[in-house]
Amino acid sequence: MDLATASTIPLTSPAPEAGTGAAAIAPAGDSDHAPADSTVTAPLGRKPRRSLAARMMAIAAVWISVLLLGGGFALDRTLTNLVRDNSDDQLEYVLTALIATAEIDNWGEISFNRPLGDQRFLEPNSGAYWQISGEGFENFPSRSLWDRSLEDRDRHIDDEPHFYDSGQFPGEPLRVVERTVTLPDSETRWTFTVASSLEELDEQISRIRSILAWSFAALGLGLFAMAMAQSYYGLSPLRRVRAAIQSMRSAGTNSITDPLPLEVEPLVEEINALLAHTETQAEEARTHAGNLAHALKTPLTVVTNAATAHAPDLADTVIREAKTMQRHVDHHLARARALGRRAVGHARTPVCESAEAVRRAVERLYPNTRLDIAGNRGATVAIERQDLDEILGNLIENAAKYGGGSVFTTVDVEPEAALCEIWVEDDGEGIPESERTRIFDRGARLDTGKPGTGLGLAIVRDVAQIYGGDVELGESEDLGGLLVKLSLPRSG
Repeated sequence: MDLATASTIPLTSPAPEAGTGAAAIAPAGDSDHAPADSTVTAPLGRKPRRSLAARMMAIAAVWISVLLLGGGFALDRTLTNLVRDNSDDQLEYVLTALIATAEIDNWGEISFNRPLGDQRFLEPNSGAYWQISGEGFENFPSRSLWDRSLEDRDRHIDDEPHFYDSGQFPGEPLRVVERTVTLPDSETRWTFTVASSLEELDEQISRIRSILAWSFAALGLGLFAMAMAQSYYGLSPLRRVRAAIQSMRSAGTNSITDPLPLEVEPLVEEINALLAHTETQAEEARTHAGNLAHALKTPLTVVTNAATAHAPDLADTVIREAKTMQRHVDHHLARARALGRRAVGHARTPVCESAEAVRRAVERLYPNTRLDIAGNRGATVAIERQDLDEILGNLIENAAKYGGGSVFTTVDVEPEAALCEIWVEDDGEGIPESERTRIFDRGARLDTGKPGTGLGLAIVRDVAQIYGGDVELGESEDLGGLLVKLSLPRSG
């Protein structure tokens, strides 16, 4: 009995696309015709992207400028206010001392019981002035005012020190504090006024701002230089990765082994995995090409020898060997299609949908066979739909062809298992245990009385293994015939 001979089922298997077969996989290590230093150009119409270093520098420059400008403005306001407050405190101290030393003499006028210690009040136009005024009395000014006097602000009353800026002296802005008090033995409300030139205060503020500007400019340049050094040093592992990739063609290696920082290791691991995957595909392509060439060599030699010897059975020989070559070509094309589709990406195929499509096709070929499908309707596997159709088509058609009229398919026998297991059972005679390994060989057939090529189970095994699955043969406990256990990886 031969369960490996399966005819082609017309499902949804189109012709293989160009570039997806084994012939489209170029060996990763073949660099004989590659240029020594190739330059990758951007596609037409696409703007070139800025480098990571340039982006990091731009971000660093923007943030350094924003932070320094904001910090400098805040510090300038803080220091300026401190200087102004200190100047106001000095004026208020002088005003308090002036009030404390003032008294009323016998004629009702202001006098001092001791002189003020600041000599600037004695020097004309020194920038430090005081003045005492009262209603009905002449102004009592400091000698530093000389022939000038401080303006009286509408004779208003200030019980607390009142500060304000004044421009009453041309070219000499003043900071003024005044207070209205009533001295002992006097009913007059005297206004004490102390003024100081703002030139010295403005000069102090200008010096502070100059120091801030130079120090913040130096700090900004230093931070930007540090950011440049940080970017250059931080991106150096990427340059090492680039150099390692460039040296692969000359060194003949297929992985990056240099020790790199933790942040770059995932990238290097993915590159190494991609290189290993590419090398595996190239090796598989070379193996397929070599196997096909070796498989075709013997039939071609037989045909050539028969033709050279003018053998009387030349036609039969050509037909027989042509069928043999056709079997090999079909087998390797099936593997090449599976490899090409696997390389495209991660597939997700519902098992029951494929099984139902196969059942409808097999029912047209074997209308007297009962085909049942049960199991997990939501099971999906990581295999392309065309390849799953081809696998299930071979298994279900073999069971219908060589069984006794009943075929039972169970989808996802163990839902908790890592692999999705699919059972195909029939009520035929089964396969002896001693023959279950040999039946997977290409062209192996146990029943030569029915048409077939002997490639069904071989294709099933090869395609399943390409996707990380496997296939096993056993004996069905329920139907008594052959049990095929197909294991395929679940979709993520």
